[in-house]
Amino acid sequence: MDYKAPIDEAQLVKDLQDVQRSAGAFRILVDAYSEPLYWQIRRMVLNHDDANDLLQASFMKVWQNIHHFRGEAKLSTWLYKIAVNESINFLKKERQRNNVSSEEDLYLLNSLESDPYFDGDELQKKLEKAILALPEKQRLVFNMRYYDEMKYEEMSEILGTSVGALKASYHHALKKVTAAIEAEDY
Repeated sequence: MDYKAPIDEAQLVKDLQDVQRSAGAFRILVDAYSEPLYWQIRRMVLNHDDANDLLQASFMKVWQNIHHFRGEAKLSTWLYKIAVNESINFLKKERQRNNVSSEEDLYLLNSLESDPYFDGDELQKKLEKAILALPEKQRLVFNMRYYDEMKYEEMSEILGTSVGALKASYHHALKKVTAAIEAEDY
């Protein structure tokens, strides 16, 4: 079956769950969602290699569990949920390994500064440092809203949090990021 943008998710799910079409449908899925999922993961873990590994792990989970997908949410929402959970679990393991709390994500900052694939200018570094200073949930919500322009309703499905709580979280995160960038300019 030939898919055109935007993807017919319902048909893609059917093809993914059909043994004879699953391999081809999976290639289409990977082609369509690799880039947005990579950037969602990358904004969480910052390191290119870690993001690639987590992207592969996310797609492996999708492949292994596609027959359990019930269609209660959009396929893309389910994909983001898997990628976000993989990233959160990775960050927890890294914090344990480095013996730091989520408020002390210094290893993420070190990862950002030593990443040869990061080509941002000074303002971008200031923004990333300000985002890193946010609590994990606010950082996640900020990234999804600011970078992905994701709707609160979709974030609610992915994160299992009310729309009102997400709006408040984004508002607080935006204020903190703005204040941090302005403070660095002085």
